[in-house]
Amino acid sequence: MAALYSAPVARAKTLPGLWLISDARNDARLEGALAALPRGSGLIYRHYHLAGPERLARFRALRRIARARGHRIVLADSALTAREWGADGIYGSPRALWPRRAGLLHLATAHDLAELALAARLGADAALLSPVFATRSHPGGKVLGPVRFGLLARQSPIPVIALGGMTHRRARALGWPRWAAIDGLSR
Repeated sequence: MAALYSAPVARAKTLPGLWLISDARNDARLEGALAALPRGSGLIYRHYHLAGPERLARFRALRRIARARGHRIVLADSALTAREWGADGIYGSPRALWPRRAGLLHLATAHDLAELALAARLGADAALLSPVFATRSHPGGKVLGPVRFGLLARQSPIPVIALGGMTHRRARALGWPRWAAIDGLSR
């Protein structure tokens, strides 16, 4: 799969296999969750619930912990903000990531093959494909399930990170090397 990585990921040599996603509901447990992640994992910082100055202050506090553990930190915001805040990359819908910004890791959201293809066309380094399983975020929502997820992920022109109801147990059962979680990594 490494041959499919874009230049920024290839230069970084690795795309973390495990990603913790921040949210209002796991905020109080993030320090412990970051410290518990294997070295070289990733944090996707969203924290949409905080206003500008508070959001930046929280980002800086978590970035210190992430850096000390060798984690990559990706910001759900613009490339300009990511650069100003010292993030390694940006996260969001493929269209929100366009135009690409050199030197930043670009993680796109995707829910089907068309969105995976769009993310690849627009230069994303990887896509978070979701939801694999039922989630607390979207109770009763439609899920991909393990079989459909596997079919889509194997057809993707870019690396795929499994998202949605993921836990260590489910990741092992899914047999996919890259995954992300909110609740599943912050309990």
